[in-house]
Amino acid sequence: MTSTLSTRQITGWSGDADYFTFREYQEFDPAAVLDVLEGRVAGVVFRGMVAPEVAENISRRFWDSPDRQVRGVEAPGYYIGAYTWNKPTAQYLDEAAVANPVLRDLLDVPGDPMKEFYAGLGGVLAERGAVVRPAEHEGRSAAIALFRSWHGQGVFALEPHDDDSQCSDPQMADFERNGVFGKPIGALNICLENNGGGGRLVYWNIQPDLASKRALGVEYTGSPYPAELLEGYESKWIDVNAGDVYVFNGAHVHAVEPNTTEEQTRTTLAAMMAFLDDRNVVTWS
Repeated sequence: MTSTLSTRQITGWSGDADYFTFREYQEFDPAAVLDVLEGRVAGVVFRGMVAPEVAENISRRFWDSPDRQVRGVEAPGYYIGAYTWNKPTAQYLDEAAVANPVLRDLLDVPGDPMKEFYAGLGGVLAERGAVVRPAEHEGRSAAIALFRSWHGQGVFALEPHDDDSQCSDPQMADFERNGVFGKPIGALNICLENNGGGGRLVYWNIQPDLASKRALGVEYTGSPYPAELLEGYESKWIDVNAGDVYVFNGAHVHAVEPNTTEEQTRTTLAAMMAFLDDRNVVTWS
């Protein structure tokens, strides 16, 4: 599709200086995650939340696993799990049913950071009578996580994209995720390995509007956004180290910087989440 935005910026919503920041913490504070999910701040980073031996153990399990798969040109790299991007509900849930036992086995280690994260978030949600749980459809549940390592060696390892657009994909209109479209999308990333230079999160202060998405042909996929159309918007380049856990509003355009060389790897454990209603934060992968 030919873009009508070829000579101007993407348009949409940008936050003020108080909002557009990544707050840093030296220990896990689950209440801070609610600041992202409720739209008060763009992102939070919990530095060194995962002990080095735990991160190394889980990362090694990922690379040694026979269940590791290759993802194609839209996001070149390796992964274990299931992802919702550009597919119908039934296909995703079938893949999730296969992936979840594998994921639970890989994460069956002392100090599982995903278990710690959800236990903390669940505790602060319980204080207001809410829960965090996997998104569902007809008794079937979303995948609990997605292991991934991006290997693209272009300008970005993962091209500029947003995580909100896919929530309106008509292929998944019957899935609970559809109910969070237009709300802050909490993109959870647990960095297990970053053994070289680069690999930063690149994050722009723009949530594209529907007109821009339609003009670029990304209304239901959110990817990719041409980098030149993002010029003029403030951006943040977030250094991410092994053991760091970060959550940001994925409705903003964001990308991943490549590592310095192809031999260096950046491996994360990830999921997405959002308030479905006042009582439920749902998660998916």
